[in-house]
Amino acid sequence: MDHDFVRREEPRLLNELIEFLSIPSISTGTAHVADCRRAAQWLVDQLFHLGCPTVQLIEGDGHPVVWGESPAVPGAPTLLIYGHYDVQPVEPLDEWHSPPFTPSVRDGKLYARGAIDDKGQVFALLKAYEASRDSEGNPPINVRFLFEGEEECGGRVVFDLLAAEPERTQVDAVIVADMSYYAPGWPAVYTALRGLCYAELHVRTLQRDLHSGSYGGVAPNAIETICRMLMDLKSASGKIRVPKLYKSVEAPTKAEKKGWASLPFDEEEYLRDEVTAKALTGLEDYSIFERTWALPTFEIHGIRGGFVGEGAKTVIPAAATAKISMRLVPGLTVEFARKQLEKAIAKVAPDYADWEIVFHHGGDPVQVDVTHEAFRTLDRAFEEVVGRPTVAVRAGGSIPIVPELARGGAPVLLTGIGLPDDGLHSPNEKVDLQQVWDGIRVFGRFFEMLGGK
Repeated sequence: MDHDFVRREEPRLLNELIEFLSIPSISTGTAHVADCRRAAQWLVDQLFHLGCPTVQLIEGDGHPVVWGESPAVPGAPTLLIYGHYDVQPVEPLDEWHSPPFTPSVRDGKLYARGAIDDKGQVFALLKAYEASRDSEGNPPINVRFLFEGEEECGGRVVFDLLAAEPERTQVDAVIVADMSYYAPGWPAVYTALRGLCYAELHVRTLQRDLHSGSYGGVAPNAIETICRMLMDLKSASGKIRVPKLYKSVEAPTKAEKKGWASLPFDEEEYLRDEVTAKALTGLEDYSIFERTWALPTFEIHGIRGGFVGEGAKTVIPAAATAKISMRLVPGLTVEFARKQLEKAIAKVAPDYADWEIVFHHGGDPVQVDVTHEAFRTLDRAFEEVVGRPTVAVRAGGSIPIVPELARGGAPVLLTGIGLPDDGLHSPNEKVDLQQVWDGIRVFGRFFEMLGGK
């Protein structure tokens, strides 16, 4: 590997990363369809520039998938690199200190939507590949690149592709850099991901909005009704009132919990710097790690209905909608969660309300066997570059494609270069530039070590 690559090329690398982050590739809705295609094309151009003889922009019913293959290295293992180029919406926009798609460097940190989730990490992998090539442009291993544009919106293009062509995942190892360090200086690999069940609850209590002066006190209010239903689905102490949910959970092992207990953790710092709240909530009989890694959740993401414009309008709303989700842990499948959630809603819905639950997207939880030799190789790469091997942790988030990536039998290495305070999905998302530069070095060494160098 060219060990001076990052130092020598840092100005160019920063400019290229800023260029990538400047593309507003928000995958939800239709307003940024062209921008998502621009981001995909940016990756296509990068892969061509890196000398990949096979580069494809694969179309489907949604945002395209980018596929690339390195020059063949006979006898060397094959690594599949996965990432996503789409990003979350930016609202609330007024909380950003600089425009989300005008990347800004402050105190060694690069602020932009997608800085760490996942464009910054995709970029680190691409540049690690560039740095690991020899003088003739050949990599130390065979590499396949798979970048999708619908990870943040639950699209099906990449799923359809892998279902039709499963041979694309028949590799020796898969790396997914969409995660973070456990703490600054503590790189991590992830042994489990929570799954996701995302839905909308629609409630109607009247045929039309009514005047609150004439009918207030007798007419059922749709927003009030949906709020009461939602509160009935989770207690004030954080217990989810969905039948058979907790009985189906596969608890973490004693060894896992012992490992978590050995991790450095300061609850006050966590509350102040990561959660940014006055207090923690949830099931107090369980540790914070159990609540965020090993137990299901029920969250309300937004409620729409009635009048929310400027000024006043005294109406009793006839209809309301709530966006909700459940995070799922081992033992809970999406299909099971859907059925049980629907039963729970039917139980809490009043007779006077018409309701409908619409399921949008989701994925099953994931457990990863980290005993494969590829994990030891990653440990050695991190230890060589940053001075510490990885620690084994779980993640509270979801990456629905991971089970499909593992279907060919290859180990899936879930890792990343983010930090806990990077603000994923939040205003002022950022990446520490030193994490990017270290990530390029780590992943470049990982590629070399996989190739026996």
